[in-house]
Amino acid sequence: MTDLAIAANGLRKSYGDKTVLDGVDLAVPEGTIFSLLGPNGAGKTTAVKILSTLVTADAGDLRVGGHDLAVDPQAVRASIGVTGQFSAVDGLITGEENMWLTADLHHLSRAEGRRVAAELLERFDLAQAAKKPASTYSGGMKRRLDIAMTLVGAPRIIFLDEPTTGLDPRSRHTMWQIIRELVTDGVTVFLTTQYLEEADELADRIAVLNGGRIAAEGTAEELKRIVPGGHVRLRFTDPAAYRDAATALPASTGDDAALALQIPSDGSQRALRTVLDRLDAAGVEADELTVHTPDLDDVFFALTGGAAVPAQTDPLKETVR
Repeated sequence: MTDLAIAANGLRKSYGDKTVLDGVDLAVPEGTIFSLLGPNGAGKTTAVKILSTLVTADAGDLRVGGHDLAVDPQAVRASIGVTGQFSAVDGLITGEENMWLTADLHHLSRAEGRRVAAELLERFDLAQAAKKPASTYSGGMKRRLDIAMTLVGAPRIIFLDEPTTGLDPRSRHTMWQIIRELVTDGVTVFLTTQYLEEADELADRIAVLNGGRIAAEGTAEELKRIVPGGHVRLRFTDPAAYRDAATALPASTGDDAALALQIPSDGSQRALRTVLDRLDAAGVEADELTVHTPDLDDVFFALTGGAAVPAQTDPLKETVR
């Protein structure tokens, strides 16, 4: 079984009479990208601050990098890197000097610090701008420098708190590639974001935080299946085949003008096989088949917007007797 890089059980945090985190459980396997989604004020940044030892939890059994936060926070700090919502880059000095300063903070020797800085500046495509003041860097360049500084200490776990906020689409995609490369190297990434596409693209697992609690957790595909709206659409060119298919699939809704049927489905392989088996039994073949599933936007609004999320059922089961 894969070891956990981050494990939290019963994480709680309040500020006065406001409960920010109310019994949060998290399990993040090593070498994966875990994304924490949630609306503003949901507690995402508070969770990052606690797990990175910047804030103390009120309660909870918390382990990061195999170390107990309550017992050995210094060991946790030695194994992690953190990039917050706001850049830690000092604009008054050069990119290179920012890296050297970070190396000094990690107690690297002068020679080792210079070597690591040069390698990371090259890796993040910042070598040509290394001797320029960081204040002249674009938003994307500052973000890349921020992460490069985070990697100086060779952390095995990195917390990225909304790392692409304010970046243009090209810079955001560049950042995504950097994050993927980190995980390829064995690093674990704990990512908070408000960009649902970002979580969909990157995360191995996603948790949706709402009202201080985890509303749902799973892979992107698993989460998309917990809200209604998924369906299989079949289109025919032969009216007779269309009518036979409608008879074989009583749960379907027909569009006579388009000779198309729509069957509620969670998009799973099992549900799709049921549709195809029924068509085969009826001796009917569709000319076009498309599967439509809800996206993370649908999941997010269902879980955080007050909409009830029904228990997932297979609508085709009702006609299988």
